[in-house]
Amino acid sequence: MEALFSYGTLQQSQVQLDTFGRLLEGEHDTLLGYRVDEVKITDAAVIASSGKDIHPILVRTGDKSDTVKGMVFLITDDELTQADNYEVDEYHRVMATLASGKQCWIYAAAE
Repeated sequence: MEALFSYGTLQQSQVQLDTFGRLLEGEHDTLLGYRVDEVKITDAAVIASSGKDIHPILVRTGDKSDTVKGMVFLITDDELTQADNYEVDEYHRVMATLASGKQCWIYAAAE
């Protein structure tokens, strides 16, 4: 299983059903050294699933006082690939350490 930190639309029930075919269960956690910005989405399928064309996006600051609250979901390798397909080109997947000490994947702004 893979740990995935979600701070935005992957927490929405409809997005989970459309992306993974099931609802996810997760635990609250906090990401350090990032802040949330916004990105305009143009992918019609993503907009249809999330119901909006403006999505949150993580921006790395490196400042531990910058924090983002979210959920950690355990998903399969195949589901991680499905999440990669859902996230548009403005995002890239990187490994991060959360306030709890857990390692997980995050989707952040492409640098």
